[in-house]
Amino acid sequence: MTTSANERVAHAPDSGTPVFEARDVKVYFGGVKAVDGVSLKLMPGLIYGIIGPNGSGKSTLIGAMTRLTKLTSGELLFDGEPYHNASASSIARKRVARTFQTVRLLPDLDVRDNIRLGADGRQDERPNLLSRILGIGGSPATDDAIDKAQLHGFESFYPSELSYGTQRRVEIARAISTNPRLLLLDEPTAGMNQTERAEISQLMKSLKNDGLCQLLVEHDVQMMIDTCDHVFAMNFGKLIAEGRPEDVVRDPQVQEAYLGRKWREHA
Repeated sequence: MTTSANERVAHAPDSGTPVFEARDVKVYFGGVKAVDGVSLKLMPGLIYGIIGPNGSGKSTLIGAMTRLTKLTSGELLFDGEPYHNASASSIARKRVARTFQTVRLLPDLDVRDNIRLGADGRQDERPNLLSRILGIGGSPATDDAIDKAQLHGFESFYPSELSYGTQRRVEIARAISTNPRLLLLDEPTAGMNQTERAEISQLMKSLKNDGLCQLLVEHDVQMMIDTCDHVFAMNFGKLIAEGRPEDVVRDPQVQEAYLGRKWREHA
């Protein structure tokens, strides 16, 4: 069941304490209401998605969640604790990680060292004994992230030597090496072919099995249906619908604002 435009709070499909909660969040840039009163909850171990046309506020909302974008008003809570006044640099310590719309790997570091940038921030991260003796890369969190992202064989490659899809998996591996409880993925499959998109979808499902809460912003609607447990739809900075992906794509407001004739016929 979807939520009407008059019911702005997006109720989670599960009970318990939310990993993340937004309460009436607003982000205004002058007269532009990029995010206009969004309230939602994200529960542990589920994959959420946000769909909507360009300029609907999806990426701005993620920027606010990670404190890279200043809130005009509203509240952000992680594990029930407010953090909307926290600095962006403190977000990793709250175990929130993200990827960006564009690839942000360091070109002079190989795959392993790019991933270690995330793992090095963990207080529980220590290189294993062999790595310390030999002076080479290798640490539990880094190795675990490489394994989860199926990057074995690419450890010594540099970003310029990788396909676009593999670069994206390195970014996700770097994010998960921080041991997050909430992972925000901003259009991770943009520019990918269908095979690469399927690989990212499968990676997200495997991370869900580990109990990780994930929020995906993506324009590939079929991927959202195949991957997400719960989808929010935004338009003009507001939530216009939420629910199971199959239900959201049938919502008349979503079809009118975003999906168009193709999805009306498909639904």
